[in-house]
Amino acid sequence: MSNILITGGAGFIGSHVVRHFVEKYPEHNVVNLDKLTYAGSLDNLGDLEGRSKNYTFIKGDICDAALLARIFATNDIDAVIHLAAESHVDRSIGAPTLFASTNVMGTLALLDTARAHWSKGQGRFYQISTDEVYGALGRRGFFTEKSRYDPHSPYAASKAAADHFVRAYHDTYGVPTLVSNCTNNYGPGQYPEKLIPLIISNIVAGKPLPVYGDGTNVRDWIWVGDHVEAIDAIFHRGVAGETYLAGGGNELRNIDLVRTLIHLTDKALGRKEGASEGLITFVKDRAGHDFRYAADISKIERTLGWKPKVDFEEGLRRTVEWYTKNIKL
Repeated sequence: MSNILITGGAGFIGSHVVRHFVEKYPEHNVVNLDKLTYAGSLDNLGDLEGRSKNYTFIKGDICDAALLARIFATNDIDAVIHLAAESHVDRSIGAPTLFASTNVMGTLALLDTARAHWSKGQGRFYQISTDEVYGALGRRGFFTEKSRYDPHSPYAASKAAADHFVRAYHDTYGVPTLVSNCTNNYGPGQYPEKLIPLIISNIVAGKPLPVYGDGTNVRDWIWVGDHVEAIDAIFHRGVAGETYLAGGGNELRNIDLVRTLIHLTDKALGRKEGASEGLITFVKDRAGHDFRYAADISKIERTLGWKPKVDFEEGLRRTVEWYTKNIKL
């Protein structure tokens, strides 16, 4: 593939993906399409546009079919890495229609444009999704690529619908598609509505550290750079029509994660150990809050040779270091 459209490439994960593909694959022309909502910023990409001949940024909405048609035609797009999405669960509870518009109808607009531009069997359409589409796990077990979809939040439902449309376009129209479902990402540059940057930011500012319910909900965490490497492997070596799970193998209760962040952040700030413990504030649990997510990544390890590399505590230390140096209070 030589002309890649990456959607949502000014967001947290997207900006890391864009930078990786532009710098690692100079033979690829990378077009970054992003609406630049509150969670996307060109600051995440630094001076990439000014110094990289194989990179172009376009501000626009994936729901704009006319714009998509022009981008595909002008740049002869032969591959899509689709990351653009409304992604914050709390916001989806208050604005489900917005999430359906972007995550479902935007994905459909991209699929229709790709189908019109490519002949049957041509191209590569890669949908980046979430493990939240599978619903909740109990205390044991893991999601697999065969797990039944059971979304519980408007966000998860919108991503589930988009995943189904992607697979349907493969089965019905012969569009070469890929889907990956990943666990929670963390690392530098994430918008501070997400748990890890929110907790770090609040520790620095001396604000309350909100923890839903009793804090026993469990999440698996993956360093964003490891996820980018998984995306690279799936994009280049994944089999059309297949689904791949990615995860970090770092399961932790939310309350334990918060306490680890308190330890690391207080240390980075030169504060007494545990100085911020008193900021922990348990709040009413979120509606439809899934108990536990965890992914079985044996398929991607076996077939594509990918596995996460960054140790969780080291990744958290790097993340805390970045935020304590870059937070604007």
